Amino acid sequence: MNKSMTNMQKMFVKEYLVDLNATQAAIRAGYSVKNAGKIGPELLGKTRINQEIQAEMKRREERTEVTQDMVVNQLAKIAFLDIKSVVTWNDKNISIRPSDEVDGTTLAEISESTTESGWTKKVKTSDRMRALEMLGRHLGMFTDRIESKNEVTVTFIDDLTTDSPPD
Repeated sequence: MNKSMTNMQKMFVKEYLVDLNATQAAIRAGYSVKNAGKIGPELLGKTRINQEIQAEMKRREERTEVTQDMVVNQLAKIAFLDIKSVVTWNDKNISIRPSDEVDGTTLAEISESTTESGWTKKVKTSDRMRALEMLGRHLGMFTDRIESKNEVTVTFIDDLTTDSPPD
């Protein structure tokens, strides 16, 4: 961890990695609830803190052996799953393909039950629309934008070098 950061800044980095929520991370790190909405984004704007967050994410990626590419690839498999790769059908019946022909990582549920009229088979795929939404967000397709015609002056205060929380 970067030695030039305060203990609270180091705690902010650790807490930010929990849920990537700067305000909540600031609160959990010990900054005041009243100012956390301002302090969290300010901390993210500091080069040394941002660099430490990126370094910690890289270390976590190496430790867990889970990469962003792996997550994006899995989302793509779910989002673009063709139901014909899971089931076949004709005029008389629907059949589930043998398990060695199906990518089980794209399925949420397979069940079979007996009813009064016979057997019922159910195949539920993972949420394709959610996967598409997450991919779209990853690609920057669905950004929430707020437009303002007013000029705003923002002043960044770099006085967060204390180990005790601000009042």
